Amino acid sequence: MIKIIVAIDEIEFNVFKNIIDQLNNKICIIKIGSVSFNALGHKAITYVADKGFKIFLDLKLHDIPNTVSKTISGLISLPISMMTIHVSGGLKMVKAAQDAANESDIKVFGVTALTSLSDNDTQSIFKRTASEQVDVMLDLAEEARLDGVVCSPHELELVKKRNTLLSITPGIRLSKSQDDQSRVMTPKEAISKGADYIVIGRPITNAPNLSEALQEIYNSIR
Repeated sequence: MIKIIVAIDEIEFNVFKNIIDQLNNKICIIKIGSVSFNALGHKAITYVADKGFKIFLDLKLHDIPNTVSKTISGLISLPISMMTIHVSGGLKMVKAAQDAANESDIKVFGVTALTSLSDNDTQSIFKRTASEQVDVMLDLAEEARLDGVVCSPHELELVKKRNTLLSITPGIRLSKSQDDQSRVMTPKEAISKGADYIVIGRPITNAPNLSEALQEIYNSIR
């Protein structure tokens, strides 16, 4: 199973294409999030699919159940393998999302707590720590029978206690960095803690040689 997901957040199609052209579809999946999807639309997905990559569409849907269900029904015709919703949308919304996706082979992953949030942030928003928030979201994800969840590497142990859920882990950094991510870990550490997929963006897409950066990470987790 391919474990590396490369996150590409570009609004210029030529820049987007240039990144894709330097990557290897044998060792990575491509994550298209709201930045590229909103700017480039379906042509971004078509280009990635034509290059032989599996696609993770990361739109983090969060709305009333009917809207999320209809949105997913409109997306399942696209050549994507995985998509995301926010588990905090509630049990009815999560179930509606999973039911809509069940008409396809697309796996639905629920976002538990954004990796940019610190314990101070989650205390302010949810009145509990990040780990406590993730644990509550895991209860909902399991009850709705989601395929998996998105969580920081620091909460992977909580996910591994639930044998029913796959895990996608953002917040991956090759070394300590000063950016907008709070709960981070190296690729090797995250894989050793049981991550099924790791999401890596800027350490690859901002590297002088994207192909070499991807290959080095791939070699480090084999």
